[in-house]
Amino acid sequence: MSTVLTEFADGVAVFTLNRPEAKNAIDLETAKALAAAIDEFEARPDLTIGILTGAGGTFCAGMDLKAFTRGERPSIPGRGFGGLTEAPPTKPLIAAVEGWALAGGCELALAADLIVASREAKFGLPEVKRGLAAAAGGLLRLPKILPYPLAMEIAITGDPLSAELAHQHGLVNRLAEPGQALEVARELAARVAANGPLAVRATKQVVSMAVSYTDPDAFVAQRRFIDPVFASSDAQEGAKAFAEKRAPVWRGE
Repeated sequence: MSTVLTEFADGVAVFTLNRPEAKNAIDLETAKALAAAIDEFEARPDLTIGILTGAGGTFCAGMDLKAFTRGERPSIPGRGFGGLTEAPPTKPLIAAVEGWALAGGCELALAADLIVASREAKFGLPEVKRGLAAAAGGLLRLPKILPYPLAMEIAITGDPLSAELAHQHGLVNRLAEPGQALEVARELAARVAANGPLAVRATKQVVSMAVSYTDPDAFVAQRRFIDPVFASSDAQEGAKAFAEKRAPVWRGE
């Protein structure tokens, strides 16, 4: 059975890390499988948003250390850890977190655009406890989301962060009852998938790059994403559907 299970329906892609016996730790096979699944997601115009989750009540325990001792590095050049952290998809991605999102697993969640977490979930970057550093984006992304002192505390102590506290500080979008993170993520994804796919994709790209630009630069930079949306058939369909008081029929073009 594949180490990454995929499900595509109703505009939503679901990717499930499927190594429950290893707490969904990432080895090279899993990194390649996830990268391939994301490539399919990106290529299909009928898919607007994705969900990444883990089987067996755990999101991901990070790198498979047993595989690492055999010489494996679960990173893909240009794409990073798990085939994801350095090159997230251009379409929105939700992390649906049950149990632990630890080390590289936490960094996979941070590479997503939205996080839905069980109230009992925990996030952590414990690398410093092993004399290492969180090099798969955790140290870069965490202080962009959390208050600087809290991000620094998590990073240099290696201590875990509860989902409740993560939600209070904006790291987690939705809290779910234990076992319901994926269901709540599906509900959130359905709200996104109801919108124009080109518009959603362009909006994600602009929002995600906005912190890197001053305002004048940002208005120029966003044009390459936004102009094709206004020129699309979907834009005309959205306006017509509104005028005709009906649900739009998106074509992704």
